[in-house]
Amino acid sequence: MKKAFIMAAINTHQIDLNAQARILRRKAVEDRTGLPRSSIYAGMADGSFPKQISLTAKSVGWLEPEVDAWIAARVAASRPTTAK
Repeated sequence: MKKAFIMAAINTHQIDLNAQARILRRKAVEDRTGLPRSSIYAGMADGSFPKQISLTAKSVGWLEPEVDAWIAARVAASRPTTAK
């Protein structure tokens, strides 16, 4: 039953199981994005940064594909295309 519950939760959040999504801890997210901890949490609060997931009662992480998508969106926003 525990495995079925976990699989249902994963499918609910539409995570591609074949992608083998890694979980990044806060320090790795800071290093990858260049954002300080306060900006990460402020972004989560206002909906502009991916939400963390609980790993244990005292630890959290972020899904790597969600962080990568956020980075890609920031790059796209900073480099608008113009018609020639």
